[in-house]
Amino acid sequence: MIDVRDEGGLRIVSLNRPDKANSLTSEMLESLCTAVGDAAGTRVLILTGEGKVFSAGADLEEARAGLATSPLWERLSGAIAAFPGLSIAALNGTLAGGAMGMALACDMRLAVPNAKFFYPVMKLGFLPQPSDPGRMSALIGPARTKLILMGGQKIMAEEALRFGLVDRIVEPAELMDAARALSEDVLTAKPEIISGIKALI
Repeated sequence: MIDVRDEGGLRIVSLNRPDKANSLTSEMLESLCTAVGDAAGTRVLILTGEGKVFSAGADLEEARAGLATSPLWERLSGAIAAFPGLSIAALNGTLAGGAMGMALACDMRLAVPNAKFFYPVMKLGFLPQPSDPGRMSALIGPARTKLILMGGQKIMAEEALRFGLVDRIVEPAELMDAARALSEDVLTAKPEIISGIKALI
């Protein structure tokens, strides 16, 4: 349910459970943590999904059984944030709930035009993952973060672009090519220069 493909210094990690809107199980979260954590020698990490939804968040059955509050979410977003190279979320569709932490932890976010963004934890009776509100607020500001986390709003791709939640909107057929194009300079740079620029930013 998690596909990993290495292309030289580029690693593509893809959610592959399209029949369930790429909803995440604990096993998938563990696999994602491993895929990100063992990306030694990788300069670029691209996260994407199969089908028309990037991820609907936690698998409902497992969420009810405790996955919604699992430390695995924070472990995963922390691993993505700590990745020393360039991380890109190539969002092939809607992004919901705890899965948003993956995209928030990336350096850049590309999205297809019909993508929607929402994080309905308050309605479901949960707190968001600890680092997600801070990362979201750093991108779009505290009021817009409250609009999503407390106002329960679904944000369409164009509005997400205006907010700064995503960096570019790309047609589905061009999504991965666009992500690879952003990777070109990084793939030829020295690792210490890549991590040095990230540290300065």
